[in-house]
Amino acid sequence: MTDLAIVDTHAHIIDPTRFPFVDGPGYKPKAEEAGTREMFSAVLDAHGVRHALLVQLSGYGYDNGAILDAIAHHPQKFKAIAVVDPESSERTLEDLAARGVVGVRFNLASYRGDALRGEGAERHLARIKALGWYAQVFANDMQWAEAVPILRRSGVRVLVDHFGVNAPGLGLNQPGFQAVLGLGREGRAAVKLSAPFRVASAETGFAELRPFAEAVIAAFGIENCIWGSDWPFVNVPGGFTYDAALRALDRWLASEEERAQVLARNPARLFGFGKEIAHGNARR
Repeated sequence: MTDLAIVDTHAHIIDPTRFPFVDGPGYKPKAEEAGTREMFSAVLDAHGVRHALLVQLSGYGYDNGAILDAIAHHPQKFKAIAVVDPESSERTLEDLAARGVVGVRFNLASYRGDALRGEGAERHLARIKALGWYAQVFANDMQWAEAVPILRRSGVRVLVDHFGVNAPGLGLNQPGFQAVLGLGREGRAAVKLSAPFRVASAETGFAELRPFAEAVIAAFGIENCIWGSDWPFVNVPGGFTYDAALRALDRWLASEEERAQVLARNPARLFGFGKEIAHGNARR
């Protein structure tokens, strides 16, 4: 593949020594699942990936300290999707924006199932929209069926996590996945072609995911597809590797031009990493 300035749009910083997990819901990684800013920066450098969009781990709740610390140490390398208390002040949101946050994650599947419909949610989405941020959503099938109308009414820009599917066994016609495809056809969202190992088997080449990948690429358009590794691959029996995460994309994108668009040019445009992302010379 031609040299690219690749952007990883889905990775977590996990550093419980410096940033302890908070009480409450969310996954609390084991000690061996740590992924510090130093570790991740080394992984990116080793694979020629120049930038990354960090995603707040559910186990940190509203405490975004770990990802903000990573940005502070590598301001040209990282931006972030935070998890934000809906009651946060305007000053807090403005501070997060100044520190490199470009969106808010709504983890309906394993953190707060009512995050898009609870008290203050409508105002929360309106403020996210006003900042020009993204609402990044991770959900299961029925949650997507409920979430899409809410997101549509809000007018916020949407990032769809992990192909927009949580249970491939339910088939392409499951209501939530069809709602995700509708959002894509309207040009209202981007989709992450990320973490196939969470819903499909690497041993089969993620074969059960293929029709879903083809459907989201067709619905969203190649211009609204981006790639993410989901490093450091927490809660994955048998583990996964960064090389494998990069190679997985080749299963759904046949041409070098499409891979260049998804790996580099699209995230550069969507998240403002700079023109050098689309035209730089990082090694793959």
